Amino acid sequence: MRITYIKGMLKFAHKFGQVAVEMGFVTPEQVREVLSEQVSLDSSSRLRPPRLVGEIFFEKGWMTQKQIRMVMEKISLDNQ
Repeated sequence: MRITYIKGMLKFAHKFGQVAVEMGFVTPEQVREVLSEQVSLDSSSRLRPPRLVGEIFFEKGWMTQKQIRMVMEKISLDNQ
């Protein structure tokens, strides 16, 4: 069950990064760094839930909360 959850989370994280780049909020290099950090953080602690990519972008100062919401809305609209 946890493996399925992580696969789904990683798929969404890649989509989030792709949309954030398309919208001009971050660079592909920043996306790679955040995805790498998310995976390494997840594997370091099995007791904590994985961190969200938007949270990591925000903490690094690369995206604002408004930009994160905009990306989420775009993904949501694309999935309808």
